[in-house]
Amino acid sequence: MSRRHLLLTTALLPTLLPAIPRAQEEVRLPPVSVTASPVQTGQIGSFVPLTTLEQPALSSAAPRSLAEALADEPGISATGFAPGASRPIIRGLTDNRVRLQENGFTAGDVSAYGADHTVPLDPLAAERVEVIRGPASLRWGSQAIGGVVNMINNRIPTSLPERNVQGRLAGGWNSGSRGWDGLAAADVRAGNWVLHGDLFGRKDHDYELPDGGRQANSFVRTDGQALGLSYVGEQGFIGTSISRFRSLYGIPGGEEAELGISLDVEQFRWASRGEYRPSSGPLRSVSYWLGFSRYRHEEMGLEHEHGHDHEEGEEHEHEELAGARVEHGGFRNITWDGRLELQHQPIETSIGALNGTLGLSFEQERLRTTGEALDFLPPADTDRYAAYLFEELSLTPTLRLQAATRIEMVRIGGATADFGGGLLPSEEGQELANSPYERDYTPVSVSLGLLKDLPWAMQARVTGQYVERAPSVAELFSRGSHHASGTFDIGNPDLRKESAVTGEIGLSRNSGSFRFDTSAFLSRFDGFIYQALTGNSCDEDFASCAPGGEGEFLQSAYGQRDARFWGVEVKAEQDLFRLGGGRFGLSGRYDFVRAEFTGGGNLPRIPPHRLGGGMFWRNGGWNTGIDYLHAFDHNRTADNETSTKGYDSLNARIAYTAPLGSDLGLTLAVVASNLLDSNMRNAASFKKDEVLLPGRTARLMAILTF
Repeated sequence: MSRRHLLLTTALLPTLLPAIPRAQEEVRLPPVSVTASPVQTGQIGSFVPLTTLEQPALSSAAPRSLAEALADEPGISATGFAPGASRPIIRGLTDNRVRLQENGFTAGDVSAYGADHTVPLDPLAAERVEVIRGPASLRWGSQAIGGVVNMINNRIPTSLPERNVQGRLAGGWNSGSRGWDGLAAADVRAGNWVLHGDLFGRKDHDYELPDGGRQANSFVRTDGQALGLSYVGEQGFIGTSISRFRSLYGIPGGEEAELGISLDVEQFRWASRGEYRPSSGPLRSVSYWLGFSRYRHEEMGLEHEHGHDHEEGEEHEHEELAGARVEHGGFRNITWDGRLELQHQPIETSIGALNGTLGLSFEQERLRTTGEALDFLPPADTDRYAAYLFEELSLTPTLRLQAATRIEMVRIGGATADFGGGLLPSEEGQELANSPYERDYTPVSVSLGLLKDLPWAMQARVTGQYVERAPSVAELFSRGSHHASGTFDIGNPDLRKESAVTGEIGLSRNSGSFRFDTSAFLSRFDGFIYQALTGNSCDEDFASCAPGGEGEFLQSAYGQRDARFWGVEVKAEQDLFRLGGGRFGLSGRYDFVRAEFTGGGNLPRIPPHRLGGGMFWRNGGWNTGIDYLHAFDHNRTADNETSTKGYDSLNARIAYTAPLGSDLGLTLAVVASNLLDSNMRNAASFKKDEVLLPGRTARLMAILTF
């Protein structure tokens, strides 16, 4: 039997083995509080497939982005445009269909407007990352039609810490990028006041490839700081925080690497949050969120006049290029977002207890562009106002029903131009004449779900939802060259709302020797907004557009077609036997998503089928494991998209946590990735034909908790 066949068979073993007799110690996963759910009843279980990564896993992997942290989870992958710029893909959806947030506050960035734009949320500062799919995403609006990624930390403390001073120090080294990263975070209590502070940083050089070379211009420099203060009482809390994020990163592959293109990003954020729990009356809690962010980035490159040619493997150091860099343009984004939620006391009805939450929210975005970015997307304003209602009914002790509805008012103002019916200049040298344009939308969404407790500690869920989404600024008003995708994008100001009907079934078990979570879903989109190549090409301006592919950029235009997505996600663990005082077991996973237009044709950049498995041994302070993942060949491609060869990835980890006293703990870990040194390409990336994923890499890390 070949090594690949053996490993694939191992991945499926957990689903074939019988449960271990109960004479063995039962394992129970810790209960999960779904922070993205507006209804908190204290009952175990979720109406949605929930993916969570806790702080130990995040620290050991030291991902450079939220997308990289989640990319190997079933149903989730990454756009992977650059190590410093990558967004999560959830069930084949990303950009304007996946909402990214920190503690419930919008990211306030422009990553949905360009694959080369970073997400200003660094997992180094996270204590937990939570991914919500399905009906619970209605809480966050139509821009979360694909799901929500919520990075959670304690920058606004919501409870009193157990000790007067507690925190953690962490640091790590990466052999592949010859990089370092570190974090210091602490909470200090004085009576009912809690002060939080954290700072982090990373410095990664160009990473190593399987052939021993380096991926040119793949460096990342990131740092951030935050300070928060809360007053916590018996009936609630109120707090505020300020934070700063800064990143400088390169764009690998193709012309961007040759020109040394890099992005210099900075964001300042202020946030306030509070909750009041009345001792009596009809309300169980009153909660609010209010946030402000100021984001900007500049795109920079090398001036060839300086006589500096960028060689393969050479790295662009920010300090070394101060005299050789030139700014090409940038983005500015000022965002306000707020939310008020009222959760009522349980209401006893003739068919069960009813718990619910009424919410009101708003978001304001003021987008401005400079330089070459101004030619791609003119300044635009977006306002969103919404009301939503979630209700959960306990029909029996083992059966719960959840219903939700949301209505939004969306106003988008910008500028559009007359491109001509054929999307080509009507006369030589034609320049675009822009005129103000404003669109109003009223998306309405509803959902319904059932959660049933079954024998053997299993839970079954059935959910359905109808969601409408308003188009984004880029989909409406794009009008020029976009270096990230190599396209000359033309928006469509007449786009209507996009809607989707989704049904899902799931079955899970979080205790016992055999633990699993599996889901199957089907989504049908009416008026799915997409980009299609027109067969024309352009240089930097519209006047250069002409039939054929002689121009620097391929011309693409936004349109709408009906589409459907469907897929399956499976994740399982099976304890086999006791070994050395610990538990030895196997794990397995499988996921796929298919996306095609009604009437034929595939959607572009869809992740491939993936199958994996592994072994683990856990004993007190020890946590060890080996994991294998096979990505299948991806041949179901869209027009003008190339196929992607599959790959095999083998990873290993060993970690030990030693108590150093009643208040101290030290964790040491070694994590190895791509041990097979495989050539791996991300089928969902614009850069897949130009950029390889990192080769064999080892990471050393230490965490001190106090």
